[in-house]
Amino acid sequence: MNWFNQQLLHIIHPVSLIGGGSYGSILQDCPVLLFFAAVLSTKIVLLILLLLELGVSFSILKYISSSYHNGFYDLSQTDGQCNNVTGLQLPGVLDELFSYEGPLGAIFSEEAVTLHLWAPTAHTSKQVVRACIYRDPSGGDPLDIVSLEEVNGVWSARGPKSWEGCYYEYEVSVYHPSTLQIEKCTANDPYARGLSADARRTLFVNLNSDDLKPEGWDNLGDEKPALLSFSDISIYELHIRDFSANDHTVHPDFRGGYLAFTSQDSAGILHLKRLCNAGISHLHLLPTFQFAGVDDEKEKWKCVDSKILETLPPDSVEQQAQIMAIQDEDGYNWGYNPVLWGVPKGSYASNPKGPWRTLEFRKMVQALNRIGSRVVLDVVYNHLHGSGPFDENSILDKIVPGYYLRRNSNGCIENSTCVNNTASEHFMVERLILDDLLCWAVNYKVDGFRFDLMGHIMKRTMVKAKNLLHSLSKDRDGIDGSSIYIYGEGWDFGEVAKNGRGVNASQFNLCGTGIGSFNDRIRDAMLGGSPFGPPLQQGFVTGLFLQPNDHDHGGEEVAEQMLAVSKDHIQVGMAANLRDFVLTNCEGEEVKGSEVSTYDGTPVAYAACPTETINYVSAHDNETLFDIASLKTPMQISVEERCRMNHLATSIIALSQGIPFFHAGDEMLRSKSIDRDSYNSGDWFNRLDFSYNTNNWGVGLPPKEKNEKNWPLIKPRLADPSFKPQKSHIIAAVENFLNVLKIRYSSPLFRLRTANAIQARVRFHNTGPSWVPGIIVMSIEDGHEGVPGLSQLDPVYSYIVVIINPSPTGIKFASPALQARTLQLHPVQLMSTDEVIKNSTYVASSGCFTVPPRTTSVFVEPRESE
Repeated sequence: MNWFNQQLLHIIHPVSLIGGGSYGSILQDCPVLLFFAAVLSTKIVLLILLLLELGVSFSILKYISSSYHNGFYDLSQTDGQCNNVTGLQLPGVLDELFSYEGPLGAIFSEEAVTLHLWAPTAHTSKQVVRACIYRDPSGGDPLDIVSLEEVNGVWSARGPKSWEGCYYEYEVSVYHPSTLQIEKCTANDPYARGLSADARRTLFVNLNSDDLKPEGWDNLGDEKPALLSFSDISIYELHIRDFSANDHTVHPDFRGGYLAFTSQDSAGILHLKRLCNAGISHLHLLPTFQFAGVDDEKEKWKCVDSKILETLPPDSVEQQAQIMAIQDEDGYNWGYNPVLWGVPKGSYASNPKGPWRTLEFRKMVQALNRIGSRVVLDVVYNHLHGSGPFDENSILDKIVPGYYLRRNSNGCIENSTCVNNTASEHFMVERLILDDLLCWAVNYKVDGFRFDLMGHIMKRTMVKAKNLLHSLSKDRDGIDGSSIYIYGEGWDFGEVAKNGRGVNASQFNLCGTGIGSFNDRIRDAMLGGSPFGPPLQQGFVTGLFLQPNDHDHGGEEVAEQMLAVSKDHIQVGMAANLRDFVLTNCEGEEVKGSEVSTYDGTPVAYAACPTETINYVSAHDNETLFDIASLKTPMQISVEERCRMNHLATSIIALSQGIPFFHAGDEMLRSKSIDRDSYNSGDWFNRLDFSYNTNNWGVGLPPKEKNEKNWPLIKPRLADPSFKPQKSHIIAAVENFLNVLKIRYSSPLFRLRTANAIQARVRFHNTGPSWVPGIIVMSIEDGHEGVPGLSQLDPVYSYIVVIINPSPTGIKFASPALQARTLQLHPVQLMSTDEVIKNSTYVASSGCFTVPPRTTSVFVEPRESE
């Protein structure tokens, strides 16, 4: 690369220009996109020299100059020499020339309100950017129309304090590549902190106003539940509407919203208290920002008559037909349709008008903290629901078209996440993400963030986010930022795969950052296959080899090998999925976690420390744990056996090193009638019952859109009454779940803080080719005060053995390494109402353990016996 190329690459972001005709062919393989704009001033000289060097004639330079439309140009109207050239992609240029770190949004002071909008490509005619101020949230003429003044791409205006409580919207005249002309776009403020009920106007809301703070709000930082280490975290994932929409112990006005969490005596809150007392530390809330798909005004919702649905057969097609008929007009959606990241969703407020959503959101956080739960927000920075100049849900793409959304080499928006991928590699996109996180952390005092499709965000952005949040202090910001935990989905696919747009926040790239990512390896090994594989493929806890179904796994020998490999994957996961953890694999070889491979050769392990791994077996995506067990197991087994599988799976997650993650209802045998994607399936398929009367099994065939191809498998299961758990099964499942959480928090040995500690203390037995099929035996060793070697961490137990038996029959396992110890069944299991688990035994002389069918038994060595 010569000097001119090097200089230009400092100015613009390299993308390709693809076209046809004579000029298109000249530029086809050009390493940089041609750019010409007066805003470059003296830098244009370098550009012209480079263009000439590339063989571009003065005539086309003249044409580009005359055709340039504020950052975009089109060569399709030439004399036939060039056709179908893409529009100019400007993000790199805008980053170089207009990166900005000053105030944005509405800023409140004692004397005035100031507005600041970053819009460097807005047209330069008079009154290009205006703010229309309204008294009311909808309708009426503006109180005032204010023209903003531009300095270096930032448009600003100053107004009176009386604006507070009013509404505004921006008018921006800007060239839009989708129409190839200048459009007058009306949009909300990208930095909005409040909205009208119809989400069409931005509310002037001062988040520092005492009127918006619940009593004691400013001191909430001092009331947060204790968190000594991120290794002490356990996460429970919950949708706000699921929590209370079906809970008749909650006031009708509060059901399905923020204030349901303030109902201290409701069935749901009493259940959450039990979970928190047992060890759940963080409540992960599915999207709570302003999203599309649910109208904020409840009076506009449509609904079905649930009493009629309840009369229909459990395998009927009618329930889903009625739900789907109103699916876009009811009150339900998961919320992964982001419109504005920085405003609480209005449909969850008792009143979506004015500032009520802010006050009620804060009341929710405060109430949850006070029952012992920290709060995690599910943030969706990887895409936006709307784009273009006319979409009512489009905001960022109206303000600076072509900047916020990631585009391919043809100038089209990338849609690999779902739709309208955002580009965190651009400076002001990254800044918006960081500012938004800061707003939620400081103004709403949330305790963590889960990043949807985190792999589509740059690693640089994630590391900056972590460092920014951890820099917050209680004295200055009202919260201790060092206790804020961040994690997400580190999937590596689409245009960002293999660092296609820069080093992205994928599982492997995040190693060493301390940022958590979901471990799909342990999930797939436990359940079988993957969410995208054959629905009947079995796994470690669903009967693979040990209790086969009708699926062809390749024969008995192949199935046994699959079980052995699955066991290796689970053991790596139980050791926090550490890449350098050494264990003996099913072939009898000593290997590191990173040397154990998935079916496609990808390393299983990727983490450098335990808090980089989120172990889970189910989440909001895909079928629930109970549903997948009901689908993959043989038809003829009993519901009691499926219930034990459910508990076996959650116990593996709860007793693993790393951070355990549970989907709401895992502990209650939750069913969605085998719906694999209930994002828009209404309250009917997503119901939770904290009275424990039902788990929602058999409420009709799941919605056709995502499930029809599996209806032949699903229908006979739903129709069979023996599949449905009774209240006694649900109550037993809840107790078993609480017990395994209590066991996790009974010893710090289950929550080791470093990779070195896990390698030194955790060992797997029953390994190599002579293993007892399926059985996992894990020991965790502690040191002794005053004795060289391992330090003492646990004052109560010096040694722990966990034995996991997925078999439908009881097993015996003996090991010389576990002889002559004073092990006994954990006191929590001894006191359990589960009579099966009490049949677990240990004989010290032989080192032999007996473990009942589909049971996780925990044996401990009390120190008083030493």
